[in-house]
Amino acid sequence: MSTYTRKDITFTKGEGVWLWDQNGEKYLDALSGIAVCGLGHAHPKLADVISKQARTLLHTSNIYRISAQEQLGDRICQVSQMDRAFFCNSGAEANEAAIKLARLHGNKQNFETPTIIVCENSFHGRTMATLTATGNRKAHAGFEPLVAGFIRAPFGDSETIAEICKNNSNVCAIFVEPFQGEGGINIPSTTFLQELRNICDQHNMLLMLDEVQTGNGRTGKWFACHHQNVLPDVMTTAKGLGNGMPIGACLARGAAAELFGPGSHGSTFGGNPLACATALQVLTTIEEENLLSNAACMGKLLVDTLKQKLTDNTLVKEIRGCGMMIGIELTTPCAVIVDIALEKKLLVNVTADNVIRILPPLITGKNEIAMIANIICECIEDFHQQL
Repeated sequence: MSTYTRKDITFTKGEGVWLWDQNGEKYLDALSGIAVCGLGHAHPKLADVISKQARTLLHTSNIYRISAQEQLGDRICQVSQMDRAFFCNSGAEANEAAIKLARLHGNKQNFETPTIIVCENSFHGRTMATLTATGNRKAHAGFEPLVAGFIRAPFGDSETIAEICKNNSNVCAIFVEPFQGEGGINIPSTTFLQELRNICDQHNMLLMLDEVQTGNGRTGKWFACHHQNVLPDVMTTAKGLGNGMPIGACLARGAAAELFGPGSHGSTFGGNPLACATALQVLTTIEEENLLSNAACMGKLLVDTLKQKLTDNTLVKEIRGCGMMIGIELTTPCAVIVDIALEKKLLVNVTADNVIRILPPLITGKNEIAMIANIICECIEDFHQQL
């Protein structure tokens, strides 16, 4: 079906931060498959694990114990500081699980119509419930009626969220991204998550964080909420967890971890041996290769370099980011910059109409950071001349 607007290019090979197209042309990947390939392409440790697991066992069923799933559950709970994990196939599925947990929590508290607060400019997926939770009116168009039970609030505005909770006894959860990705790399104040934590504790609500894009080292910590030392009741992740192998996880802590029981949720393929063995190796490799530190340092270097080079460019409104999650907001819509960059053999994308989104692999080094910064500056200059 015509669900994607595709560029006329096919990549046939990848290695590290590089991709090659069908004509043998080499590209620097500063998008990572939209925050998926944190370890880059064709990482030898992952290739070995995938090959070994494929020759051993791909699938049984979740009606039996799965060793790799149990090991991954222990490991991801350790690094996330959560208690229990449910594995599925994608970020949208993980967010669906979180929404169901919120409904279970609300009904357990005898709320008449359990309601979840979500934020403007958010992105949580394209299933009906996650689409409804998404704060982008364009994404809703044509899919009405949407799912009931959501209230939208401005991102980063804890005072408005507190007021909504004060006046609505049916609010059972707050569901937000710590840093908005699709919405334009929006980073709230350093107190925002703690303020949400306090609101949830005061009203017996669940704090639920969508770390689908920000998780697994993308921001220089295992999860973005760790920058603010705030733990949610429910956390979702996917994208970088499998480095290209489809896997998602809904993690829960405390009483929220006890809400699901046998039969209340499930996934045929979720948590199969291949996906879990791969994800386990991803987490191990991030730790072994010190990639949290590298993401933090290289991301800061890229932001600092861009700010230095673009300080006098009147087209640039703001440069913001954390770790390997960086946005350059321009004063005008700039989708064409994706094509300009492609001509210069650099992969980036544009989100929220006017934000250049840069999501390099966590393994990116100093030389590649310098190349990304130089090419991005050339792209903005070329774009400026076209206006």
